[in-house]
Amino acid sequence: MQQLIRGRVLDFHADPADTQDNHRFLEDGAILIEDGKILAVDDYTTLARPDLAEIDHRPNLILPGFIDPHIHFPQVQVIASWGAQLLDWLNTYTFPEEARFADHAHATRMAGLFLDQLTAHGTTTAVAFCSVHATSVEALFAAAEARDMAMVAGKVMMDRNAIPEVQDTPQQGYDDSKRLLQKWHGRGRQRYAITPRFAITSTPEQMQATGALVREHPDCHVQTHMSENLDEIDFTLSLYPKARDYLDIYETHGLLSDRLLLGHCIHLREREIARMSESGSRAVFCPTSNLFLGSGLFDEAGLRAAGILSGIATDVGGGSSYSMLQTLNEGYKILQLRNQKLHPLTAFHWATRGNALALGMADRIGTLARGSDADLVVLDARATPAMALRAERAETLAEELFILQIMGDDRAVAQTYVAGKPMKKTD
Repeated sequence: MQQLIRGRVLDFHADPADTQDNHRFLEDGAILIEDGKILAVDDYTTLARPDLAEIDHRPNLILPGFIDPHIHFPQVQVIASWGAQLLDWLNTYTFPEEARFADHAHATRMAGLFLDQLTAHGTTTAVAFCSVHATSVEALFAAAEARDMAMVAGKVMMDRNAIPEVQDTPQQGYDDSKRLLQKWHGRGRQRYAITPRFAITSTPEQMQATGALVREHPDCHVQTHMSENLDEIDFTLSLYPKARDYLDIYETHGLLSDRLLLGHCIHLREREIARMSESGSRAVFCPTSNLFLGSGLFDEAGLRAAGILSGIATDVGGGSSYSMLQTLNEGYKILQLRNQKLHPLTAFHWATRGNALALGMADRIGTLARGSDADLVVLDARATPAMALRAERAETLAEELFILQIMGDDRAVAQTYVAGKPMKKTD
């Protein structure tokens, strides 16, 4: 059955940082949807028909759903844990929490609640780290499949420098990952990400097993962490004394490609930047996490100048909010400290089409192009009294977007659609 969703429609066909011809905005627009796909986007008067079911979201903005390219599913109950930097935070909070995901019932309950949080905040696709347990991956993919929600996820592989409850072995990591990706990768809207947590928690033998998986399944994403924290870098290089730098560990084991998502990438060396650019490897900026854990300031302009494509992500639970709006808010501030500017049009492109490009998935998500999956977010720039007061003085689309970016959170998300179906409970 076809339906028409009406509102002020905005999406992007280019990066506003590169060109002025970058977006489409329809003051009274509509999106025609059938079977979870976008059939057309145009002015409302062009698409309206007496036989069509309509949902009218005016005067709110309708954009492609937000994409979160780096988030930790098992950390939903340790978000906002006090007072530690990266390595202490992992050992004190994260690893004990992730140990609970060996239990199927717990993993299943958390998967549903995790996806509820994403859609409540306007996020329709995420790239998620699961725990070391296959049960956590099964639970998340099953919950996403039930909602027809595009998810990229994988079991973390980690065989050292953690409590025993969250360790595997090189062979187990390989076997579990192989079985899970053969079951889930490409099944409906699900995609698998081969997931060595980071070099500190993987022995050279496990990195070799990871490289084997990547060679055998080159269409899978690979997700990991790199150069988040100075102590982390020192510890990593002490474990791999022959490595030229942090990236060299991943490079030596054959992980570099345009499918590789490297979370953080704050403290990069010149050779690492050059090799990331040459290989197409992606950096993923996690601003709320970088501030919360005191990790450092991401150099977006420097990486862009080097030809590196970057995503922007929440990194819950080191990150402090599920909201991509709040992620853009903190990203703006970090770039201010770098003497760099994040224009609101650039910001909303980044959270939608930009992240889709970083994932190589812009043919399906991140825009409102014909044939794309009908994943949408409806945003209300007057969602709170303070926002409404500020919005009285907004005169341009960019000003309205900036109000959402700086003052918005889940209250500004009026509705979220996944494959054309509304996901957010409304009063």
